[in-house]
Amino acid sequence: MIHNATASPAKWRLKRPSIIPGFGLTLGFSLAYLSLIILIPVAGLLWRTAGLGWSGFFAVLTDRRTLDALYISFGTAFVAALVNVVFGTIVAWVLTRYNFPGRRLIDAIVDLPFALPTAVAGIALAALYAPNGWVGSLFMPFRIAFTPLGIIVALVFIGLPFVVRTVQPVMEELDREVEEAAATLGANRFQTISRVILPGLTPAILTGFALAFARGVGEYGSVIFIAGNIPYVSEIAPLLIVIRLEEFNYAGATAIATIMLIISFVMLFVINLIQAWNRRRYGNV
Repeated sequence: MIHNATASPAKWRLKRPSIIPGFGLTLGFSLAYLSLIILIPVAGLLWRTAGLGWSGFFAVLTDRRTLDALYISFGTAFVAALVNVVFGTIVAWVLTRYNFPGRRLIDAIVDLPFALPTAVAGIALAALYAPNGWVGSLFMPFRIAFTPLGIIVALVFIGLPFVVRTVQPVMEELDREVEEAAATLGANRFQTISRVILPGLTPAILTGFALAFARGVGEYGSVIFIAGNIPYVSEIAPLLIVIRLEEFNYAGATAIATIMLIISFVMLFVINLIQAWNRRRYGNV
């Protein structure tokens, strides 16, 4: 009887208490926050674009100026993200694997694009890479500023910290004994990097690439000063959206924004698929 009396309360308990209290409250706050900040604005964007109808949407999509602006924005962001993957990984390697005078200073300088206002960065880059600037004059007659190449330079500047700060913590956690074991088994430096180090860094590198690419696609302040903003040549899609808004063509502006949203979502989805495939192949390292 005593056993049954003590066991009976357990039958009426509907759920076990959570180890971490407040799950329901925090989940509700998270969903409300995501809805207000992300879902509702995106839904409003799609709703405004739907007012154009399919014919109006495709008219904006097939407009040559829109296509050129999208090509420049996504093309330069993709190239800049690739450049940042290479040099960002090298910078992270140097900061992680070597001790040298000024290391802490360089580590702090990496975060400078985070703190620097984008307009200030754009003006500084335009002054440096203009034909009469300190750097631009060295590359004459090739022009860097006011061309798509200048856009790439600006996007490399603002995107580098994303790769470094994503790869650096993972690189610090890599077990160096595995590298020593690979060298002991006869692997040369290239084999150690390609077969031991890179598989563990690939998810972080892809994440850094995705962050740098996403930042580059939507970058405005640091680009318009060095791009030249020439239609069909160096005009970025965010600037074209602003131009459409100034023309009171709100539907056209939202249509371009929707196209950018769809393309960005597809590319980030593909990157996530590659990350998942890499984890299945090499394990969650």
